[in-house]
Amino acid sequence: EISSLSENDILVLRLDLTDRSSHEAATNSVLKHFGKIDVLVNNGGRSQRSLFVDTNLDVYNAIIELNYLGTISLTKYVLNHMIQRKKGKIVTVSSVMGIMGAPLATGYCASKHALQGFFNSLRTELTDYPEISIIQICPGPVQSQIIQNVFTENLAKSLETSGDQSHKMPTDRCARLTLVSVANDVKEAWISDHPYLAVCYLWQYAPTWAWWLMNRMGKRRIQNFKSGIDADASYSR
Repeated sequence: EISSLSENDILVLRLDLTDRSSHEAATNSVLKHFGKIDVLVNNGGRSQRSLFVDTNLDVYNAIIELNYLGTISLTKYVLNHMIQRKKGKIVTVSSVMGIMGAPLATGYCASKHALQGFFNSLRTELTDYPEISIIQICPGPVQSQIIQNVFTENLAKSLETSGDQSHKMPTDRCARLTLVSVANDVKEAWISDHPYLAVCYLWQYAPTWAWWLMNRMGKRRIQNFKSGIDADASYSR
């Protein structure tokens, strides 16, 4: 299929979410080129694979700077424009980890919980702008390079193995379900296969059972991690 887009329809800008002083200029560059911003998709972030007792606190600072503060900084400048237009969609890729807790990801879960709380609260501040949508996408495990780029117990260390990804949701399916959610203004979409999806429902409606299950599954997750096996594989068996 041949695209109908021309070169003027595409603008690619390098952006560092941790360089918050650059976000206003980046937003203005997009507005200068296109004249408007219809949709902002917040999709920047890094995950984590380390136990809290082994992890330096500066790792937690870096996670919050990137996943949380970087996201709401960019959102602030784009939202100012959307409020002027009284129209727009702000889509944030959170995670099922924004709904539940899991071992080896305390900082990542904290950053995603922060995004959930922030955008749920922001939505209540925008009641005078019914055509500005706040949409949160919560994927489970998806095939990507996220594991190769996770935070570990210190900032200088990378993960030694990324593991098998065949049990995870294909990237194109996650992208399609995200687009369906955005097109239909779904406030919060859980995009996951079982058993992660089932655990989301447990965590929401029967948290005592969820804690019991997570303790059992979490023990295997930690054992796999220490043995060099992808921690997510513990939930897929």
